[in-house]
Amino acid sequence: MAFMPPDADERQRAVGSLADLPPHLQRAFTPGAEFDPVPTPGRRDWLAVKREPRQTFERFIRTSSNRPTPARPDFYLQPIGDFSPEALALLDRLQRFGSAFFARAMRVLPALSVEGRGIGARRNPYTDVCQLKTRDILALLARQLPPDACFVLGVTTNDLFPHETWSFVFGEALLDDRVGIFSVARYDPRFYDQPADGTLLLQRSCKVLVHEACHMLGVRHCVFFNCLMNGSNHLAESDRRPLHLCPIDLRKLQWALGFDVAERCRRLLAFWREVGVGDEADWIERRLAAIEQPSPQA
Repeated sequence: MAFMPPDADERQRAVGSLADLPPHLQRAFTPGAEFDPVPTPGRRDWLAVKREPRQTFERFIRTSSNRPTPARPDFYLQPIGDFSPEALALLDRLQRFGSAFFARAMRVLPALSVEGRGIGARRNPYTDVCQLKTRDILALLARQLPPDACFVLGVTTNDLFPHETWSFVFGEALLDDRVGIFSVARYDPRFYDQPADGTLLLQRSCKVLVHEACHMLGVRHCVFFNCLMNGSNHLAESDRRPLHLCPIDLRKLQWALGFDVAERCRRLLAFWREVGVGDEADWIERRLAAIEQPSPQA
């Protein structure tokens, strides 16, 4: 059966009751005009070919199994393979964005060499680009997971493939093992013989970083709103995703991590202003103003 986008009532139910929350959280999690409903998918889009469970907030809190604990508090980025000075600068920005997005430090581990690690590789038959096998990388990350890690997310400049029948994959995660991997290779316009665009590369890479990390915290693909947690089947669909979470997934993340939603907005606002992404900074600024508006007097 073809995917049918949820209506406004179903989207509201997916947020869950806000009655017992303080006013600023009610404002943060109330769907408004600035959040677009998920569109009807095109023929090649994710929701046209994948059946996704409708993970409401209530379902998330019943089933989520990976939250930071005193024994496992840390979020780690694991560079894999060689990084040029340009790629290292991107990695630094990704670490700072991840720290702002989750409102907690995201740490970078020393880079792992590919050689001698049992990581399969091949030449892509269509692009002739060297690719690394995600399943081998994930197994390696799981074997050496730091004891204090809530999760480890690998990042590489190499293209990736999951198994021989797939041409490529942007990223992959093993939720039970608390490890994931993503590549920035196909987010660089130069991969498609287009002019370099550092801002576009950064935005695309930021999206996949926190998308995969949210998966490792138990957040499934969003089927309610146009949201950073939407699935994507191709680059154009990924580019259509916003850089922010819908109210449902923001509530999931806040419940899991316990951050101050206004302070998180301020950190994200500072990051996007610094890197010159004005549209997203303006959007965050509007959300911050809405969250911090004075409550009406009784």
